Amino acid sequence: MADCVPVRCPSCRREHAYTPATFPCACGQPLTVPVLPGGVATHVRQRTWKDSWVKLRCGACGRTDDWPRPEVGCACGVVIRPAVNLGAVGITPQGTAAGAGVPQGSLPAADLPPGGVPSAGVPRAVRRPVFVPVTIRTGQDAVTAAAAYLRWLGFSGVAQDRDRPVSGVDVRGTGVLARVDHSTSSARLRDVETLWLACLHENAVGAFFSLAGYRPDAQEGAGRLQVPLFALDLTGTPRPVNAAADRLIRTAPPAGGH
Repeated sequence: MADCVPVRCPSCRREHAYTPATFPCACGQPLTVPVLPGGVATHVRQRTWKDSWVKLRCGACGRTDDWPRPEVGCACGVVIRPAVNLGAVGITPQGTAAGAGVPQGSLPAADLPPGGVPSAGVPRAVRRPVFVPVTIRTGQDAVTAAAAYLRWLGFSGVAQDRDRPVSGVDVRGTGVLARVDHSTSSARLRDVETLWLACLHENAVGAFFSLAGYRPDAQEGAGRLQVPLFALDLTGTPRPVNAAADRLIRTAPPAGGH
């Protein structure tokens, strides 16, 4: 299994228990980006494609490829990058892909009881199969990743909205609307409010996905309007960044339930 590493947000100092995702190398062996324990995480203020990838050598076949640099969405609204041990070989010793594609919750390590398992009073998530992410290299990939996540949550009829310039909605399904911000700037309050209004008109659940995090006023407004916010990293794995997103994960319908 990939080891869980504590990652501290440089903005709010909150500590997260982060398990790096594992990906298959071309040779078939699982490869995990080696996060540096005790390393200083950085705040992603301006996203560039060059900085979003890291070169790693597979310890099994020696092949060197670009892999998504790990990112964590903090509950304070920023996206952070854990420090990567560039001198290490990116391969899991046991050859087991552990945690690959499993979205991590936004509960910080400090808020979890011993062992990292939520107490009985915390609602348990709906049982689902392992989520298979879509690696993000283009804006269209980000939309595809968000749609795949909504299907995984259990929403049916999920597809890209071709009228996006008019509706402000990128993905829609039965009872759900989503906006996907794949720009290099943090999402704005106006964009969150646009999604909220669209959901009001259609009596639908909303979900906002952003590659570059959220401005403070956007996160505050989302909390007030109860709009679920998710941070997308380049692995295509959404991570909840507010309480509304956590609730959506726990209460979204099982597959076929809508």
